[in-house]
Amino acid sequence: MKLIVLAAGYATRLHPLTLNQPKPLLAVAGKPMIEHVLDNLKPVKEIDHIYVVTNAKFIGHCQSWADAYGTTNPRAGITIVDDHSTDDSNKLGAIGDLNLVLSEAQIADDLIVVAGDNLFSHSLEEFGEFCRKKNAPVLAVYDVGDLEQIKKYNAIEIDENDRITFFEEKPAHPKSTLTGIALYYYPRFVLPLIKQYIAEGNNPDQPGRLVQWLYPRIPFYVWRVPGIWYDVGSKETLEEANRIFSHPDLLKKVEDQINA
Repeated sequence: MKLIVLAAGYATRLHPLTLNQPKPLLAVAGKPMIEHVLDNLKPVKEIDHIYVVTNAKFIGHCQSWADAYGTTNPRAGITIVDDHSTDDSNKLGAIGDLNLVLSEAQIADDLIVVAGDNLFSHSLEEFGEFCRKKNAPVLAVYDVGDLEQIKKYNAIEIDENDRITFFEEKPAHPKSTLTGIALYYYPRFVLPLIKQYIAEGNNPDQPGRLVQWLYPRIPFYVWRVPGIWYDVGSKETLEEANRIFSHPDLLKKVEDQINA
């Protein structure tokens, strides 16, 4: 199984912090966000190689980080992939970056895809177990508990078997507070469909659009993220994540409030 980490965005909403540093390398609780992501996925033993896709502006930053991180975490090798974009005007988009890695690395294996700026308070070992049992595409979901907040993300409806029956990006009138996040599992038999999606000229940005295209074609399931999930998209959410993840007691308190 391969892991692709999406880290090629320019995070303009976080300027000036991200003018000279990619967002996944910004520190939360004393270490880069991307390391939180990888540490949570480390228990998924099937992962035997990691690809981090970045851009021409930050390729050096990511390679330096990978060289250092790989010496202390040698279980799965890391390859940094340059998508050769230089700013938002010529970026490939998240799905375009995914397709690039599939082509350049000639991947023909089961695949986990995750955004490098996702923060999870729990190990993702059970995600790996769920995907292994399903052997079908899986989308991680999180209940944000607010219909207004859902409008920034996507809206999902599922059946009694946790199969997606409806998916819409940036919904104007959401019916559920359940949203898909940037953590996906694609078995190897799905990879040709990803290439087909791009070849047909579909929107290469916002990875949820691939889910929206796929779920009417093949069974697509959801897995509920335990604990806390943070989408770090602003200085405010970065500061809040850093405050909470830096203090285990506070982290547990917030988790207890969510589960109450």
